[in-house]
Amino acid sequence: MSTCIVTGGAGFLGSHLCDHLLAKGHRVICVDNLDTGSLQNIEHIRHPKFTFLSHDLTEPLLLDDAVDFVYHLASPASPIDYARLPLHTLKVGSYGTHHMLGLAKFKRARFLLASTPEVYGDPQVHPQPESYWGHVNPIGPRGVYDEAKRYAEALTMAYHRQQGVNSCIVRIFNTYGARMRPHDGRAIPTFLRQALQDKPLTVFGDGSQTRSFCYVDDMIRGFVLLAESDVHLPVNVGNPKEMSLLKLAEAVIEATESRSEIIFEALPVDDPQVRQPDITRAKQLLGWEPSVELPHGLRRTIEQAGVERLVGASD
Repeated sequence: MSTCIVTGGAGFLGSHLCDHLLAKGHRVICVDNLDTGSLQNIEHIRHPKFTFLSHDLTEPLLLDDAVDFVYHLASPASPIDYARLPLHTLKVGSYGTHHMLGLAKFKRARFLLASTPEVYGDPQVHPQPESYWGHVNPIGPRGVYDEAKRYAEALTMAYHRQQGVNSCIVRIFNTYGARMRPHDGRAIPTFLRQALQDKPLTVFGDGSQTRSFCYVDDMIRGFVLLAESDVHLPVNVGNPKEMSLLKLAEAVIEATESRSEIIFEALPVDDPQVRQPDITRAKQLLGWEPSVELPHGLRRTIEQAGVERLVGASD
């Protein structure tokens, strides 16, 4: 039995990762300060091998336990969150990553950094391979998140090269599933919330900008395959089936059988025009690729989360 630390474990992805690791027989230490996570995401876990620690990772985490894996997911991850918490986002990416890498070194644990395709910025290469260095605006409104993750990647590789930490980096493309926050500002939870209330779906720009959407079960499977591999350099994990946000809005209306119409609003500053992962490395090194198609994933999200949870508080 391995002991796994999951930082940000009360968040959307973190809580699903906790479930997955417990189901595999691991002991799980879930660490979260609940800035963007919620105890509601882990309230269903009643397991003797599960421990929750309320802790802010900008301060060192001291543990007596032996640790085999550190899954470092903690960070504000939506534009609404890092606009509200810009300094904290930078501190979690720097101090928080430093503290968890130091813990992984001391415990001789495998360390997984949850990174993001935002390190590519508004890419000039399409689809984006891990070798692409990106086109990022460091002083724009998204800069605090982009640069926090870029710094965290550099820090992870420095610990690996100089300190011998057994580390890996996963670049997580758009993911969806139950436990998304209805008001976190991202496309699928926003569209589902609006559609389930028969309200207009708000599409930014003309809706031609593209994203790729990976169902959460596929994503978590990718995390664990990477953590249990001997790969050290970054690996994209996401669904390479690209679609426009306008097509996504139409798919959500169909999945929810909504009467909503689609309206258009101004495009946010530095919003990427394209986002599509090249998952060649994930296929070759991990034997991983997504298996859940979007229509099926949307239906599972609605069924598992329930309409009340997806709608959230009224506008």
